[in-house]
Amino acid sequence: MALEADVLAELRSLRARVPHLTGGLVASVDGLVVAHDLSGPEPEGVAALTAAALGVAARITEATECGGFRELLVRGDRGYIAAYAAGGAMALALVAGPGSNVGRLHLEARRSSRRIEDLVDLALQRQERK
Repeated sequence: MALEADVLAELRSLRARVPHLTGGLVASVDGLVVAHDLSGPEPEGVAALTAAALGVAARITEATECGGFRELLVRGDRGYIAAYAAGGAMALALVAGPGSNVGRLHLEARRSSRRIEDLVDLALQRQERK
């Protein structure tokens, strides 16, 4: 439960730092929600779709010899969906409005994905000690 609370705090902090960010979630690469700050779309559905998109993105980066997956940005008529690797087992998915500054979104989300990776690693270390 500590991991969920810590990740949720990071999501809320990210939302406060990035104008036009409307929500986000952290999920395993298998699509299981760890924490979310989404007010509209169903978190489980977004997590599952994010996992599928990340799978394809990882294959594309591999096939083109671009290295391991780091991030994905999708632009729609009414905003953006961005996904970032948060270590090897987690992903950060964000929903942002059409007025978003994508550079700022990337900058802040990259920082948050590293923090989330650290939080997950810490939670795993605590679990191993038990």
